[in-house]
Amino acid sequence: MLWNVGRVRITRIVETETVGSTRFILPLATNEEIQKLPWLIPQFATAEGRLKMSIHSLLVETPTRRIIVDTGLGNDKQGRKVPTWNNRKDPFLDTLTAAGFPPDSIDTVLCTHLHVDHVGWNTKLVDGKWVPTFANARYLFGKTEYDYWRDHSDEPDKIAVFNDSVRPIADAGKADLLASDARLSDEITLIPTPGHSPGHMSVHIQSEGKEGLLTGDVAHHPCQMAHLGWSSTADSDPRQSAETRRELFSRFADTPTLVIGGHFGAGHIRRDGDAFRFVSLG
Repeated sequence: MLWNVGRVRITRIVETETVGSTRFILPLATNEEIQKLPWLIPQFATAEGRLKMSIHSLLVETPTRRIIVDTGLGNDKQGRKVPTWNNRKDPFLDTLTAAGFPPDSIDTVLCTHLHVDHVGWNTKLVDGKWVPTFANARYLFGKTEYDYWRDHSDEPDKIAVFNDSVRPIADAGKADLLASDARLSDEITLIPTPGHSPGHMSVHIQSEGKEGLLTGDVAHHPCQMAHLGWSSTADSDPRQSAETRRELFSRFADTPTLVIGGHFGAGHIRRDGDAFRFVSLG
């Protein structure tokens, strides 16, 4: 899928897609509750109320930068809580190359946060060692986010993710730690959006009078726009997560902003009473 925001082009490259089996992440999103939101169907849910979600990367091309935002699960990883996320053998890099984005052509890797499904392809396994996948890129991590997971990764699965997908980047001297509101280029500025993780960031794009927003995991699914309190089981601070959703969606609900989620496709946010809904662009 391809979208344009002025002179900025955004391409979604999907690693994996799911239909249903999402109650572990959004337990309140029952089939019955989802069926009460007909605007979700069929783009974001089935007629039976099963959620459609994906793990994907977003390739952002500006006049001067070629950026990959979030890098999915990766291959050959171990120690993940979800069994199918271990020892993967996915043709993601081939898909990336076929779409016109060979790894060596990427100059910037930006992680909205450092959870397992957003950092995996930061590294690849070569001769038993984790090395940067994007050899010519600088990797941009939020400093708040990086410091938190460096100092508080005390659960075995979190330690595994940091050690195989984040620490090797720093050890290779390729990591830049940024403020959560840093400006990356003339077109791209970061927005602090904590709650899902302590240093979570969203990406604001402005070009030729057009706007775009890459929300990361502020919401895992558009149903959370109608139910701001449906925080994910993966949110570090569920109350702050809900507050961040309200603030961010309020900011962009009244402008024609292209919005793309970390696990769903593109659309526009619209007010719906005290909540919001999402109008799909396909």
